[in-house]
Order: sequence, then C-alpha cells, then structure tokens
Amino acid sequence: MRTKSFSAMTCSIAGALEAIGDRWAILLLRDLAMGLTRYDDLQASTGMPTTTLAGRLKHLEATGLIEKRPYQERPPRFEYVLTPKGRDLWKVTTALREWGDRWDASGLGAPTVELIDGESGRQIELALVDVETGAVVPRSRARLRPGPGADDLVRARFAKHLSQQRSPA
Repeated sequence: MRTKSFSAMTCSIAGALEAIGDRWAILLLRDLAMGLTRYDDLQASTGMPTTTLAGRLKHLEATGLIEKRPYQERPPRFEYVLTPKGRDLWKVTTALREWGDRWDASGLGAPTVELIDGESGRQIELALVDVETGAVVPRSRARLRPGPGADDLVRARFAKHLSQQRSPA
C-alpha cells in the first residue's frame, strides 16, 4: 500500500489516513456504506484488481473498519460489513463527495449521488455545528487551536502560523 507509516505522527488526520490506507480503501468504504457487501460486487463496482481488493479488505479489517462474516458454508463465502468505527466515516466520504461535486472533480458536470432527508426528500449537506447549542456555525468563524493531545510539534505549527499572521507581507 504505502511505504511510509503515519502511525508515529501526533495528528488525528494522519491517524485516520493510517487506518483507512489509501484511495482504493475510500472507494471500498463508499460502496460498503451504500450496501455492497460481497467481494465480487465490490470488485465489479471499483474495477479494482483482485489482489489489490484482497489486500485493502484485509487492511480495513485489521484496523477495525470492517468485519468479515460468513454467509455460505459450501463453498465458504464471506461478506464484508462496516463496523461502527467504519460507519462513522460517513462524514468523511460525504465531505469528499460534496467537494467533488462543488469542483466537478468527476468531470461529468453534475453530481452522480445526492444526499437527501429521508422524510422531506430535500437535499442536505454537512455543516459545522456548535457542540453546546446545536447552532450551525459558518466556515468563516471556524478556527483551529491545539487540543489536549497536542505535542510540541503541533504547538510549533500553531506558533508558526500565528507568527506568519502577525508579520507584514
């Protein structure tokens, strides 16, 4: 998959990328979230070479994002399903889809999938929400700050950013 591991980095994004693996794995997570569970269906949907598919499924299983379940004994056949940890990545794939739609990353000129409210049928999108009040917060007001797990390198990134903001261009 990769030659460099991100596991030693003090960064939630690096840790998430380590757990997911690569771009093929994102497509598998997309398909699993849409209800595909069988190896042949996943291979047909992604066009992934079988050795690549087998490796990505093993990696996603090892990181706890999916689980392999038997559905037939003779011959032995398995399906793959998202774990709660894997299902929780829906925001990531939704954010990627929304970005791809906004910037026409597919080159098709129109979205291929829409996220809708199951009751109203109206389109919905991801939003930033105040944890205490539930109010939507505009992106322009969002800021980052070091969290409780920040190490010296994380704090240095913030210090560098702050010093660049203060110095005249």
